[in-house]
Formats: sequence, C-alpha cells, structure tokens
Amino acid sequence: MFSFQRPTAQEIEARIASVALRPQAGIQYLRLENGRAATQIPFLFAHDLSASVIGQGEATLAAARFAFEQWSMFDLGWVRVANPQARIAVGQLIAVEAKTLSLWTLNVSRILEVIDTPHSFGFLYSPTELHVEEGEERFMLEFDPESQGVAYRVEAVSRPRSPLARLGLPITRMFQHHFARDSHRRMRETVLHCPK
Repeated sequence: MFSFQRPTAQEIEARIASVALRPQAGIQYLRLENGRAATQIPFLFAHDLSASVIGQGEATLAAARFAFEQWSMFDLGWVRVANPQARIAVGQLIAVEAKTLSLWTLNVSRILEVIDTPHSFGFLYSPTELHVEEGEERFMLEFDPESQGVAYRVEAVSRPRSPLARLGLPITRMFQHHFARDSHRRMRETVLHCPK
C-alpha cells in the first residue's frame, strides 16, 4: 500500500478496476440518527468529527456544492483525488492519492450514501480492501436558513488496516488531523474565491 514512487495513471486505473470487481465488505459505522451514531463505535476505532462555518448565504452553499463536485476538499497539495472525473453517486469508487513522509499511498473507497436536500449535500464512503484504513467517513455541507451559515463537516470512524499504519499509529493520527484542518481551510478558500 505504501510506495516511494508516485502511482502512474495506468496503476491508478488498474487499482480502481481491481476494486470494482470485488464486493463491498465494509461495515456501516456512521449511520447517524438525530445526530447520534446508530451503532456503538467499535473497539479500537477512533471517532473524529470536525466542523466549521465556511461562509454565509445560499450562494455560498451553491459554490461549496460545486467545490465538492470538483473534489476541492481533497485538493490539498499532499492529497488529491486521483480520478477527479468520478461523480458523487452511490457505488462510485474514489481513489485518493496521498504523500506522507516521502511515502505515496493510493486509497480506494466506495460511496455508500449521498445526501442531497435543499439545505444539505454530502456523502458517506467506506474504504475498500485497497486502503490503509478501514471504517467510514462522511463529508457534509449544511445550510442554516436562520443564521444563513454554511457549515462543512467531516466525520470518520476508522482504524489502521495496513500493518505499517498500525505500527505508526501516532503518526497516522497526526496526518488524519492534518487532513481535516487542511480540508476545512481549502473549502473556506475555495468558496471565498468562487463567483457569487
């Protein structure tokens, strides 16, 4: 799962194709009911939640939704979606490329659920077997009609799948928190520069 070489376009395509042939084996950890997890967080899994207001007004929500559809929340310099033509749709495979500590990873997840209402937009995905982590992660945009605030929320339940990620758990957790901070910053910057 880890490599000193950046994956080529052919390797990315081959990885996605190999996952597409396998059944989804993920467990649904994050099905939320009225703000609470529908099931208990499994033993040894970490539960992370980060949320921030990224702007105001329905135009900001529209800009943030467009940014989601372009995978801007992953466009962090050290992380990117390697198949950016992928759409936010149930069953879609998303390949996320990351470079940490001079090591490259290509992690493939499958979208399990899409939320699309007048005041919210987002999705839940689960890592496949070709991912350094296991669990689920939700990315959400939420608009409050009263305050006009647009919130961006990232929630995850995860534990390392890869032996190397388990061995370096404190470093793995550091990069998970680093991703959340950078993703919130990226979304704020993206909607700030989108035409309203």
